[in-house]
Amino acid sequence: MNTKNINTHLTEIRDYFKAAISIDCVIFGFDEDVLKVLLIESDLNEFKGKWSLLGDIVRPDEDLEEAAYRVLQERTGLEDVYMEQVQAFGAIDRHPAGRVISIAFYSLVNIGHVELKKHNNDLHWHAVKDIRHMAFDHKEILATCYQRLQHKVIEQPIGFNLLPKKFSLRELQNLYEAILDVKLDRRNFRKKFFAMDYLIDLNEEEQEVPHRPARLYKFNQEKYSQRQKKSLGF
Repeated sequence: MNTKNINTHLTEIRDYFKAAISIDCVIFGFDEDVLKVLLIESDLNEFKGKWSLLGDIVRPDEDLEEAAYRVLQERTGLEDVYMEQVQAFGAIDRHPAGRVISIAFYSLVNIGHVELKKHNNDLHWHAVKDIRHMAFDHKEILATCYQRLQHKVIEQPIGFNLLPKKFSLRELQNLYEAILDVKLDRRNFRKKFFAMDYLIDLNEEEQEVPHRPARLYKFNQEKYSQRQKKSLGF
């Protein structure tokens, strides 16, 4: 078997290193019964007036998740949030500066806990269903991550990451309707959630609301974690 030294190998593949790796963060939030995404105004002339996802080039000394958490923390001040890697986007002409392969992540944050950190360009929450045009291929990335969220929220109770710690059943149903973009039957929805036994009744009611105060609940993370471990055989 013929072998080669590393310098020979690098010479042969030098053109393959003329590309950058970036991460793009689709940061979802829930506010006023609307599913929203955090966007920033593009600072590139090619996309003047358009909005883009929050992202950055991956630094040589960090892995992909570190880069994603860095972007999230720098812009929202949050660290301990739900985040999931979705897929890579590598169209040859997706970036005007050259070949840039982007790894997309989506995260779920409670908007009430976010302190947006603006730099030179604007940063705003936008209703997901109202977004029509974006910079780069970010509309495609957003759509892909939104589809992943819709599938995941049916399989696992990750939607609680978008709610305050104390919430009403009305808020919970509004959240699922916003994510799934469907109208759900009130009685069946509540029956299914009570059957899963993941809700803790706090024996409290909403305060200072323009409608009849509803009972407040919180997600039983401990019980959910125990069931997950049991299903995995731990």
